[in-house]
Amino acid sequence: MAEGEDMQTFTSIMDALVRISTSMKNMEKELLCPVCQEMYKQPLVLPCTHNVCQACAREVLGQQGYIGHGGDPSSEPTSPASTPSTRSPRLSRRTLPKPDRLDRLLKSGFGTYPGRKRGALHPQVIMFPCPACQGDVELGERGLAGLFRNLTLERVVERYRQSVSVGGAILCQLCKPPPLEATKGCTECRATFCNECFKLFHPWGTQKAQHEPTLPTLSFRPKGLMCPDHKEEVTHYCKTCQRLVCQLCRVRRTHSGHKITPVLSAYQALKDKLTKSLTYILGNQDTVQTQICELEETVRHTEVSGQQAKEEVSQLVRGLGAVLEEKRASLLQAIEECQQERLARLSAQIQEHRSLLDGSGLVGYAQEVLKETDQPCFVQAAKQLHNRISRATEALQTFRPAASSSFRHCQLDVGREMKLLTELNFLRVPEAPVIDTQRTFAYDQIFLCWRLPPHSPPAWHYTIEFRRTDVPAQPGPTRWQRREEVRGTSALLENPDTGSVYVLRVRGCNKAGYGEYSEDVHLHTPPAPGTTQTVDTTAVPRMPLWRRRRPSRS
Repeated sequence: MAEGEDMQTFTSIMDALVRISTSMKNMEKELLCPVCQEMYKQPLVLPCTHNVCQACAREVLGQQGYIGHGGDPSSEPTSPASTPSTRSPRLSRRTLPKPDRLDRLLKSGFGTYPGRKRGALHPQVIMFPCPACQGDVELGERGLAGLFRNLTLERVVERYRQSVSVGGAILCQLCKPPPLEATKGCTECRATFCNECFKLFHPWGTQKAQHEPTLPTLSFRPKGLMCPDHKEEVTHYCKTCQRLVCQLCRVRRTHSGHKITPVLSAYQALKDKLTKSLTYILGNQDTVQTQICELEETVRHTEVSGQQAKEEVSQLVRGLGAVLEEKRASLLQAIEECQQERLARLSAQIQEHRSLLDGSGLVGYAQEVLKETDQPCFVQAAKQLHNRISRATEALQTFRPAASSSFRHCQLDVGREMKLLTELNFLRVPEAPVIDTQRTFAYDQIFLCWRLPPHSPPAWHYTIEFRRTDVPAQPGPTRWQRREEVRGTSALLENPDTGSVYVLRVRGCNKAGYGEYSEDVHLHTPPAPGTTQTVDTTAVPRMPLWRRRRPSRS
């Protein structure tokens, strides 16, 4: 019995370890820098809330041509004063402010000092191409030096490395080779130590003895989040700018009139929201899995539908090619027949002209006939010969080729066809119809007239939806009465309720699907006969009509 319980306990522990390991492995993609595709090292938070390694950010700025703007957000600010060799000569003739006053001036940003430009009206704006959102984000004048380090993300990365044992053991950085495994770390020294080296480099009685040891790590972080502008600890959160600020930031004109709360309030509010959202997600895992299955089914349908669409387009284009090939064959056959006819006529003309040459058959025959002395016989033979000679003589005097060599009449004008083929594209749904308010009215029947906007794809038929607006609303979605597959651009709705207000809308449909609805049109039907109502006799007999906003596409 005891062995069975031990085995069950062991199995549950192993299952828990497998779930933890799987969860950590799934989390790894959240810890990869979008630039180097490795785990974050000193990540910076961009204004678009995405993260990037500090070294990667410097490299990206260098590729963009920004030199000298990749400052270290965690480093101490250097004095902006110039070197003694480049200072103004007037510096020696005026009294320098006291160190504490100069420090306040530098931190507040007011006043002038050597090396500070007067009237810098157009500071350089540094743009950073975020690799995550594929957009350019503005870093301001200070570049990377004005960004916060994401210390929370660094801690998560470090915990992940420790959980999956990435990189093996951390070694002491001060040991002589071979180094021992590190057991302590020092944030002030930014190094890892074994026990002996930590005692050696932190002797008793010195200031280093006050350093607090930490767990060994490869990434040393500051104790708290510091303001990149003033190097002060952040204590408040500006809701207007959505940025952490320090005490000095609060009194600056940059945040004048902004809604600023203590960082504790922002922490608690954001933690509550995040906890609530996470609890909702974890409590609806069945819904998430169902939606995943639905999305996977949609992916399968998309693949099948996409393949079918490709086959249909290929078949249609092949059909166009077959029609063009058939037309090409018929046109070439027509040209061939015309060419053969012309060649035959030209060949006959050549033969006719060759018969006129000296020594040819016709000329020789005529010469022999002329030798005939018997007059009746000569007349009998020469009459037919004279007709031939006369025609040849006339052709010789009015020479003209029997056929033209030009085939200009066989030229094709394919400009319209080429334009149609160039504009060949997928069919689009019809645009929202436009109600013709001049021809739409309501009597004992409602006559609705509309038209499609210019350049709209054609509509095969239309759907008209209408409902009364002067009746109490029923619970649930709004119910419309419909008339499907209306041909043409007008329709007659018979037997409407008298003395009522109707709202109507139209949308077109073609092979691509349904288009958007037109704007809503409201019509008043006349009152029932015999109803007492004051009527303005000067009014137009058409019922009032007005339009409302276009409804969303359903």
